[in-house]
This record gives sequence, structure tokens and C-alpha cells, in this order.
Amino acid sequence: MTGALLHDRSGRCLCGAVGVQMRDLGADLHACHCDSCRRNNGAMSMTVMVPADALTVTGAEWVETYVSSEWASRSFCRRCGSSLWFRMNQPGSDYYLSAGLLDDLSDMRLAHEIYFDSKPDAWGFAGPTEKLTGAEVEALFADPASDPANPA
Repeated sequence: MTGALLHDRSGRCLCGAVGVQMRDLGADLHACHCDSCRRNNGAMSMTVMVPADALTVTGAEWVETYVSSEWASRSFCRRCGSSLWFRMNQPGSDYYLSAGLLDDLSDMRLAHEIYFDSKPDAWGFAGPTEKLTGAEVEALFADPASDPANPA
């Protein structure tokens, strides 16, 4: 985690059926340009990493999970369809919450871009970020001790 400031933050889906509370959240945002994230979100996926033990979810009965690959799942609100999070299919893995859920994005910054070589020419971000190609990310996926969205 590059961001030095830690904050407690809250958020919710579009309809408010699912709420999230996060403890000691850092300031780093992560962008993923892979095909799955683009298809799921209509563009890149912008997330914030939350350790499993730092997240509290209310309205869990509205959470639906789709196993989108052999190694990861995506969850959404089954009432309004809001994308909630991406998570590796391993017990205790971190949550990559959709940044749009957060009530307040103050002091946050884009720190990492993954699958950068899959990014369409139609968009780009200003400012420096750590960038990993698809091959680099998949090499990290092969190592269960690593975190592909936060390689530092």
C-alpha cells in the first residue's frame, strides 16, 4: 500500500441495499484494464483493496457472486446491479471494492494499473502509476503469496 494516510470509510451500492464499512483504508486506487473488467464495468475497473478482516458488509442477503474465472469471483447487488467487488477464489483473500461505492474519495489517488497492455487507446490517466502488463500480472497470480493488484 503506497498511500500513507489510513482512514475509516463507508460506502453503498446505488440502491443502498448493500453497505460497506472499511477500517484503516489506504489512499491507493487500482485500475484494471483486462477484458473481464472492461466487460463487467463498461470501461476499466477502478478499485480499492480492503483486507477481509477490515471490511464489514450490511445487506449481505442482496449480494450475488459470479465466479468469473477459475481464480476469481465478482459480486454485485442483485437488487440494483451495482458492481461491489472482485475477489480471488481463496479463503481470506482481500476484497477489491469498486471505488464508486465509497461515499468519500477525498485524499485517494490512482497508484496501480494492471493489464496495462490491454488498455484501449480511447482513455488514459494523467500522473505516474505503477503499470504491469498482463503477463506480469499472471506471473504474480502463479505465486499464491503475491498480490497482483498491489505488487509493491
